[in-house]
Amino acid sequence: MQSSWRTLARLAGLCLLLYIPQAQAYVGLCCGKCGGNMPMNIPGGGIPETHEFRFKISPTFMHMDGLRDGTKDVDANSLLGMPAAGKFMAVQTDMDMSMLNFTGGYSFSDKLFGGVMLMYQDKRMDMRFNTPMKTMTGVNGFTMKSSGIGDTMLMGKYRLFADDPLIPSRQASLFLGLSLPTGSIDEKNNRHPLAMRRGEQLPYGMQLGSGTFDPTIGLLYQRSSSPWWWGVNTSITARLHDNKRDYRLGNEFRIDAYAMHQFRHNLLAQVQLNGHYQGRIRGQMDEFTNGASGHAVQGTAASPAMTPLWNTQNYGGTNLFATLGLQWQPAPLHILDLNVGVPLYRNLNGPQLETDYRVMLTWYMEIPTRKSVRARLKGPRSGTGKLGF
Repeated sequence: MQSSWRTLARLAGLCLLLYIPQAQAYVGLCCGKCGGNMPMNIPGGGIPETHEFRFKISPTFMHMDGLRDGTKDVDANSLLGMPAAGKFMAVQTDMDMSMLNFTGGYSFSDKLFGGVMLMYQDKRMDMRFNTPMKTMTGVNGFTMKSSGIGDTMLMGKYRLFADDPLIPSRQASLFLGLSLPTGSIDEKNNRHPLAMRRGEQLPYGMQLGSGTFDPTIGLLYQRSSSPWWWGVNTSITARLHDNKRDYRLGNEFRIDAYAMHQFRHNLLAQVQLNGHYQGRIRGQMDEFTNGASGHAVQGTAASPAMTPLWNTQNYGGTNLFATLGLQWQPAPLHILDLNVGVPLYRNLNGPQLETDYRVMLTWYMEIPTRKSVRARLKGPRSGTGKLGF
């Protein structure tokens, strides 16, 4: 008889183990307060349980290759020639950009979350010379390089609506951000083969920041019906004043739509459409205006630009990307996210470099404080708390 009871107990335990992962899927990989799952590459996703910290570390790599003007490809060689004939002494051919983002934040209440995002950048752009420059320098081109701290983003999210205070299936939030000009706009062209050019400024796109205080406002909407999560995020970044070098970057508009499917208690797949529009640069860099940087004849403001990179009309445009990704929860309160984005549509104010792909890896972590409900229930430590995570 005792043997039969032990057998029934083992079967009941096995059924419970099989059931728990399915139950956890209704909560999602991250916290219950954010409604379950959230994309890691879109600012403003999710709000952790009240009185909890959130940290993200996200290395990102982006590769650009080839030139585009509008929706058409442009041959770099067709732009090389004599500046007096409307051509350029050097033309950009490809670029690699690496970024390391660190984000930290705290949930002050059921509705309010605040955070800060820090960034480190490394930019490398290959340049090709025209024939006279090849003869003068003895090389076919060179690589521009800049690296250092980028602009800092202060951000806050306020939940406008949720149909459930703990695990909402519908919620809308207001996103507010302010970019601080901590990134340098004084980077020099110190890798140029000609020593006399090394003290010149790098062009706009090779600088590390905007040089301005830039506000962002966004509206975020998310729905869920486990094991599915989906949503749309929109935001506008305004450039309201010129920086100390007499120019400002173009205004930006972003729209991101995403869908996520959690097919295991600790694993989900996601697909996104990421739209981005940016306007042209307004004004001109002071050193280009006075002739100190970027001209075919050094020190002569009336001479043509050395490269298309010094024409402010060759910046901005519209991009639409498709992004695929996976999220894995190796342990409670920890998530690893990998996503890869490729372009679907590009209409650029060119000629300028076009993005071929971008890759982001994110390590996300939540830390409950003593005031958090999860700390009181001790759920995260065992993985079997009353809330299911």
